[in-house]
Amino acid sequence: MHRSKIEELAQNNERLEFLGDAILGSIVAEYLFKKYPSQPEGYLTEIRSRIVRRETLNNVALRMGLNKLVQYNQNDRGLSRSHIFGNALEALIGAVYLDKGFARTRTFILKQVIKPYIDLEHIESTDINYKNQLLSWAQKLGYTLSFDTLEEKTEGARKIFSVGIILNGELIVAGNGYNKKEAGQVAAQKALEKLKIS
Repeated sequence: MHRSKIEELAQNNERLEFLGDAILGSIVAEYLFKKYPSQPEGYLTEIRSRIVRRETLNNVALRMGLNKLVQYNQNDRGLSRSHIFGNALEALIGAVYLDKGFARTRTFILKQVIKPYIDLEHIESTDINYKNQLLSWAQKLGYTLSFDTLEEKTEGARKIFSVGIILNGELIVAGNGYNKKEAGQVAAQKALEKLKIS
C-alpha cells in the first residue's frame, strides 16, 4: 500500500521499505564480498550501489509483477513512472524479514531477486553513473562544473526537483526527478548526449 493511497503510517509500506532497504543492502554486500574475493572496497561499493539503486530495483519489481499488487493513487500519472514498485520490493523484503528472519530473507533475496533478475556481467560492464562520467570529463579538461537545484515543486503527492548543470558559468541542460540525485543523473545523461561525450 503506497502512501498516495493511504497516508496513515501504520497502513502504508514506507516503514517496511526502510527496513527492507537496510536488509537488502547488507545481503548484497555479503554476496559481493564472497563473490569477488580479490576486488577492492571501492569496486564492491560501486557494484552494490548499482544493484540496489532505484532504477534497478524498479526494473526487478516490474519483471516480478509487483506492479499488479501495489495499491496506489492511479489518478496520479507520475507515480506509475516513478520508483514505487522498487520501493514495494524493498517493503516486501522487510516483510519477509519480519515474518521469517534473516536466514530465510537472505535465501529469498539470493534465489528470488539476485539470481533470476540481476545480470552481474551487464552491471559490471556498464558505467551508469552519468554524473561521475561528466565530472571526470570536466576535471580532465579543467572546466568548472556544478549541479544546481533550479526548482522544487509539488505535483500530486510527490515533490519534483529540477537540477541544472552549469558548465563554465553557463546553464547547458536541466533534468527532473523525484529527488535531487535522480534529477542530477537525468541532467548529466542529457549533458553527455549534448556534449557528445561517450
